[in-house]
Amino acid sequence: MFNTYFQGPNMLLEVESSQLVLVDYQLKLLPAMKDGASVWKRAEILARTAQLLKVPVWATEQNPSGLGETSPEIRQHCQKILAKMAFSAVEEGLGEWLSPTAPAVPKGNARSLPRHLQKPPEPENGPSVVIAGCEAHVCLMQTALDLLEDEFEVWVVTDACASRTDRDRDAAFDRLAGAGAELLTTEMVLFEWLRSAENPDFKQVQTWIKDLV
Repeated sequence: MFNTYFQGPNMLLEVESSQLVLVDYQLKLLPAMKDGASVWKRAEILARTAQLLKVPVWATEQNPSGLGETSPEIRQHCQKILAKMAFSAVEEGLGEWLSPTAPAVPKGNARSLPRHLQKPPEPENGPSVVIAGCEAHVCLMQTALDLLEDEFEVWVVTDACASRTDRDRDAAFDRLAGAGAELLTTEMVLFEWLRSAENPDFKQVQTWIKDLV
């Protein structure tokens, strides 16, 4: 029988293996984006919840000297922010931030070590990267495609992504889905991270979710 536990990506997002990447939520881009205020609000709630649940939060800034900094509501929740000129943040080193640190190889003569210590075990799946940003069809899409090529699990938060036009945004989602990315919404991410109304952080996150309406 086909065993889904060891084949392909997880069906539900796992908070323990997640990392959040927020692409180019810069102040000078906001006015040009379709539904920009709503998109920026969702990115803020994603970042705030991730920080609460101890999910690492990374951000990128495209040509910050020209387009400005990440909005302060989002910036305050980020561990690090990558300034870049390439449209794909992976080309500027983002993947090195996301890759888990390899376990240290024990010192000594390898032949004297037990077999299970001679090589670190390989993970079943790559890290889960929850990603959102703008423009959806440029920096967000190119970054996500490069992460897929590098064998990360990529989860694109569609309602927290923006382009100047719906046509460009939707074309990006079609291409990303075809390449193997999972498409989901902000609320889907938050509830899959929480998993239960008994989660001690549920009530706090619920108050933030109400701000999305």
